Amino acid sequence: MLGELTFYTLELPWLENKRGISCIPNGEYECFLRHSAKFGKCYEVKDVPGRSGILIHRGNYGGNKSKGFKSDIEGCILLGKSTGAIKGQKCVLNSRKAVEEFMSLLNGQSFTLIIR
Repeated sequence: MLGELTFYTLELPWLENKRGISCIPNGEYECFLRHSAKFGKCYEVKDVPGRSGILIHRGNYGGNKSKGFKSDIEGCILLGKSTGAIKGQKCVLNSRKAVEEFMSLLNGQSFTLIIR
């Protein structure tokens, strides 16, 4: 038995699905394993309207840069084991561990991601 694993996600705020600064629209998306030059093995969220290259990867910050916040994403999804704050900014924590557990759990299988 695998037991129960809990993950937290972090995305950019909704800014009309604008490339590089917005989260992706609500919907159901197929996710497939791929290799990223920057993140190694990770999952790509496919068929996002008007967007491409949306990955699920490690990182802590997902803030609106135009408002002075830090961000480790440009439309991708961060995965963490918990949430908290670093220097006053909300973030996901223990991201590297979360991604390792997520990758081990899925073992290369594709999956459907539901964003609400």
